[in-house]
Amino acid sequence: MSLTHGTVAPGFEKVREVFAAEAARQDDVGAQLAVYRDGRQVVDLSTGDPDALTGVFSVTKGAAYLVVALLVQDGLIDVDRSVRHYWPQFTSDVTVRELLGHRAGLIGVDGGFGPREIADDRIIAERLAKQRPYWPRGSGYGYHALVIGALAGEIVRRVTGRSLQQTYEQRVRAPYDIDFHLGLPAELEPRYHPVRSSTVEELPPDAGSLAGIALNRHADPPTYLPAFPNSRTVRRLGQASAGGVANARGIARLYAAALSGVEGSPPLLRPRTITDFGTPGEPAPDLLTGVTGNQFGLGYEALTIRYPFLGPAAFGHFGAAGSLGFADPRSGVAYGYTRDRFAPPDGGAVENDQFAAAVIQAVDA
Repeated sequence: MSLTHGTVAPGFEKVREVFAAEAARQDDVGAQLAVYRDGRQVVDLSTGDPDALTGVFSVTKGAAYLVVALLVQDGLIDVDRSVRHYWPQFTSDVTVRELLGHRAGLIGVDGGFGPREIADDRIIAERLAKQRPYWPRGSGYGYHALVIGALAGEIVRRVTGRSLQQTYEQRVRAPYDIDFHLGLPAELEPRYHPVRSSTVEELPPDAGSLAGIALNRHADPPTYLPAFPNSRTVRRLGQASAGGVANARGIARLYAAALSGVEGSPPLLRPRTITDFGTPGEPAPDLLTGVTGNQFGLGYEALTIRYPFLGPAAFGHFGAAGSLGFADPRSGVAYGYTRDRFAPPDGGAVENDQFAAAVIQAVDA
């Protein structure tokens, strides 16, 4: 049976109870949960080493979008301008807004990316700049699972002269002492805890489908998502779609820094920026799943679809294996969760539903 370690602030005892019950149920999973409220940490729980780092998959995108949001806030990026305005070699006719909303149709490349290519955002961006979109502009959207960070990152590089990873390190991670890395230094490698595959057999999408292309399943060899962050090359380069390395403390601190600041520091984002990036776009067909709706704002996922108890301006991102990070301006909550085993059957850890609800109930009480 997994033992729960850590502390909670008065009023958050129920969060510990819920976490401990789930830890007992999934006693083979190394899990971490951290929560800030109004810039102060109120939950710090784990079933093992709370300092251990692991791959957080698409929670990485939340850190990447924070860099973009800062540059929009600075006036360096206008989301309603064409991507070509910043990146002349980009052949598709879409705006930055459409790109961040996963509407560009550039979910992959014909033939797929090789193992070294899919780890390197510069190579991904160079190949996608010339790629024919997989659907016509305006016909819908689809999750650019392994490439959106590279696409956004090339715009960042064009307007700043630095990579997205360098900008993140200088403006976000280092100043706020955040244990969430886009490019894991060699000296921190001993803290990395590999992601383990699910105990349930995984059924990847058909390689020729749009979902399969988005996950690089049509490549030779196909990308095996659970092992993706276990590659040292991926971790070293900090692939901005799914190559981030963090612990729950780092994820929660990232969102706390964005929302309210930490330890007396000012918040990174203004309320208007938060609203702009968290508000979903117009409904459209999801061309990967066939469902009509809209899951995305300017990059960030529309969390209130799954969590209606969050305020309308909540912003964040889920990650395969079950990781999650978000900020909720209504409650002042910044939330981070990681686990070291891929959650069956599709990587979405349903325990977040219980944990997030318990956190908000504690705040509302």
